[in-house]
Amino acid sequence: MAEQAASRPSRQLSNLRRQHKGLINLMPLQTGGLLTTAAREALVEFGDGYSVCDFCQGSLCNITNPPIREFVQELLPSFLGCEAATITHGAREAKFMIMHSLGRPGGSIIVDANRHYTTVVAAERVGLKVIEVPHSGYPEFTVDVKQYAPLIEEHAPDLILLTYPDGNYGNLADAGGLGQIAREYGIPYILNGAYAVGRMPVSMEEVGADFIVGSGHKSMAAAGPAGVLGMKKKWEEVVLRRSGTYGNKEVELLGCSIRGVPLMTLMASFPSVAERVRDWNEQVSRAQWFSAALEDLGFKQLGERPHRHDLLQFETPALYEISRRIRERGYFLYKELKERGIWGPQPGLARSIKLSTFAADRQQLQLVIESFKAILDKYG
Repeated sequence: MAEQAASRPSRQLSNLRRQHKGLINLMPLQTGGLLTTAAREALVEFGDGYSVCDFCQGSLCNITNPPIREFVQELLPSFLGCEAATITHGAREAKFMIMHSLGRPGGSIIVDANRHYTTVVAAERVGLKVIEVPHSGYPEFTVDVKQYAPLIEEHAPDLILLTYPDGNYGNLADAGGLGQIAREYGIPYILNGAYAVGRMPVSMEEVGADFIVGSGHKSMAAAGPAGVLGMKKKWEEVVLRRSGTYGNKEVELLGCSIRGVPLMTLMASFPSVAERVRDWNEQVSRAQWFSAALEDLGFKQLGERPHRHDLLQFETPALYEISRRIRERGYFLYKELKERGIWGPQPGLARSIKLSTFAADRQQLQLVIESFKAILDKYG
């Protein structure tokens, strides 16, 4: 019996395979993180432990072989529109680094109501009070950045943050307008671009932010977890300050940041990522066309109109009604789409669904539209 119990985990672990490999991928968390061919090669080449540290002399971002220093000191700042940059374990870690460096326990941060949960968790970890700028409510849930100003006057926050776009509806608030407000009040401004950096053109300098945060695994075709952080030069010695004991180690990064596969896939994909953001207008056009087609089927797109991002959320009352009268409940949609070669909506959900059109072409999206219609006809 003991031998059988001991062998059970090994049998389970031997089946580490993804069930949706090769399907049309509409999963918002994955479409911007699908690896390029170059990244898949780097995945194998640098898969052994601390593989990038072969030529490290104490500072990861100064390694020249592989060319991490060039990537961090030259390519990233140019791409992000900032003066200094670093790599992190993800967008949430980047946000925490900033809050921990600039915030004061008992202080506050003003954020948009569409913020990601990690923004709140990072603030809680620092001891910052979170003050939210409300959204407009159903059905668009938009944020008016002008509403930051009275809250800044009332609370005198340590920081302000805007989620651009938000991960629920794909709304793009007026990041540049908030930059003007931040300059007027002298408040450090964080732009959380986890779903922007690597998908669409965005520049920290152009929007007037002090910091820009990106996600490698969500939007930069990297194996996760990986993130990027850009900042104004004046914040470099604050956020990237060095240890008093170990002079080449950055305190907020606990001495070192991402190593091995996440970093090397991020770097390997970077040329393709820098090129693909130039096609953003086509991405938006495709998302709008797809959204209109699904609304013709009776779905309702939530979020701003006209929509300006590939991330889309729909109310799907017809699918929900089907789920209420069949045995599989909401899981029927996952099953039906998978049988048609489509992966995306979270299993079990049918009342509303989130999709991303970023990784699919129009021919594939037409198949998705026809599949939804076939499913409605089948159960109607």
